Amino acid sequence: MTVPMTVVSLVPSVTETLMAWGVQPIACTRFCERPEIESVGGTKDPDVEAITALAPDLVIVDREENRLEDYQALLRRNLTVEALHVTSLSDVSSQIAQLASIFDVDWTYSPAPPKMSRNLTAFVPIWRRPWMTIGSQTYGVSLLEHLGIKVLFPGSNESYPTLDEETISTLSPDIVLAPSEPYPFGKRHLKELELIAPTFLVDGQDLFWWGSRTADALQRLDEQIETIMQKGS
Repeated sequence: MTVPMTVVSLVPSVTETLMAWGVQPIACTRFCERPEIESVGGTKDPDVEAITALAPDLVIVDREENRLEDYQALLRRNLTVEALHVTSLSDVSSQIAQLASIFDVDWTYSPAPPKMSRNLTAFVPIWRRPWMTIGSQTYGVSLLEHLGIKVLFPGSNESYPTLDEETISTLSPDIVLAPSEPYPFGKRHLKELELIAPTFLVDGQDLFWWGSRTADALQRLDEQIETIMQKGS
């Protein structure tokens, strides 16, 4: 396949991975945290007209990150769109290999074997007012389960369920893992979160961004969880 000369990335994980490969998109989303690259809106509200005006050879989206209507709008403008779909750790190898083949990049990924259960349950908030968490069919849950952590969420088929205070009170997790994104949980939220369970702040990008970061993110989170367990013993 011909290597695209120009590419627009609407996926932060993809933007980071392309940059690690030495491929700089001509535009990306504001959530990609690349101020040196032109921004074309957000993951859920990209500026389709601005993207079209750039006339890229390829636009990259992800079914979890981006909306179907924006994908369809890009296609209607006769743009070539590559749609990835990552909902678990096991998807990373195949989906990033697919991306690597487009850019003629030699890339391999083989995660370490999953950890035995650490007998530790966690609640992972991703928003507050209202509370939201990650459901079973998400990359974040898959990653934590690979590290031996059982993630608690309500009995729902939603990827990102909303919870009320009563539901949270029934979860009774051992710990709360509060990521730095999409909601910017920080030290100022610890008092509130520790009403649920002992709380630890984690890097939201390590937990939710996949691709070039995955192997190192697994190692960093593994080390942090091990430290958490040692503190609790």
